[in-house]
Order: sequence, then structure tokens, then C-alpha cells
Amino acid sequence: MTDTAPVRVLLADDEHLIRGALAALLSLEDDIEVVAQAGSGPEALAMARAHRPDIAVLDLQMPGRDGIEVATELRRLLPDCRCMIVTGHGRPGYLKRALEVGVRGFLPKTVSAADLAGIIRTVHSGGRYVDPELAADAISAGETPLTPRETDVLELAADGTPIAEIAERAGLSQGTVRNYLSSAANKLGAENRHAAVRIAREHGWI
Repeated sequence: MTDTAPVRVLLADDEHLIRGALAALLSLEDDIEVVAQAGSGPEALAMARAHRPDIAVLDLQMPGRDGIEVATELRRLLPDCRCMIVTGHGRPGYLKRALEVGVRGFLPKTVSAADLAGIIRTVHSGGRYVDPELAADAISAGETPLTPRETDVLELAADGTPIAEIAERAGLSQGTVRNYLSSAANKLGAENRHAAVRIAREHGWI
């Protein structure tokens, strides 16, 4: 494949060591070129505009905007750029949201660099790749009754995090956070947010 132009890749991950290691390993592939790196959602969008990659490999959870939000925006800004999500948080709800916005690859961070390179080639050639275990989990979990924002806030509340800290991390007011948590608890038939977290986790929704 060295006689054709290499696949131009953007890597976005807020963990610098992981991003750097992936970039170094992918650079060993003759047909793949890492043209830009980013450590946050907004930076990923800026780098994508500047470098116009063929493939954007996006971490799911990044500061500013998450991988799914970035993929949604890139679909509008650069329709020829195909997006892949790499995540340590393979919740079924995330997979469904990613597929809904046109993400072509969804895989765990445990994937090897060699496998990642192969999946990049598959996606670049018009294919799609979803990790089989994540796909099976999504099918067995069923449809979540929670909205994406309710899911995000409930996940932030999972470790007993105070309302004020959840609000700061989610970029919301404390009142809005309380409303989301109350709504999530009502939808799940839970008496409080702690019970709501337990129920959502049992179903694989967070």
C-alpha cells in the first residue's frame, strides 16, 4: 500500500502518554500518518479543521467536549472524515449514541496498536468495526430510558460526588444537576440517586 497516499490520522486523547505511544506505534506503519494530536474536545476540532484528516481516532471522555460530541461536529464540518471512538468506558449507551451520530469504529483502549492500525484501514476503506464484546453488551442491555445528559450526570454522581462538583465538571448549574438526577431516579423507579446509579449500572446504562 506504499504506492498510495497514507491514511491521514488525528489522535485525540487527554492522556498524553497513551496518545504519544499510539502515535509512535502508528508511525511505524508505512500506510498511516499521524498528522495531528489533541488533548481535549475543542483542540480536536481545531486540529481537524487545520489538518483535515481522513480518520479521527477520538477518546470518549475528554475535557471540553467528549468524543461523541466531537464526532457529531466533525460529521457536519468534515463529512469525509470518518470517526472512531476508543474508550475505557464501554457502556452500551455510549455505543448506541456513537452509532447514531455516524461513528464508524468503537473499540476499547485495550486494543493493540497493530489491531488499531488494521481497524483504521478497515474504516478508511468504508467498513465499520465494533468490538464484539461491547456490541454483545449493548444488545443485552436494552434501550436506556435516560437522556444522554441524564446519563452523564448520573455517572458523575456514581461515586457520591457532591452536587457542586458534578455541576462544575458537567458545566451545569447545581439546580440543573438536581433536576437531571431527580428525573433519572424517577425514570428508573429509584428512591434516590444512589439507587438510580445501582439500577443503571445493573443494566449497563452507565
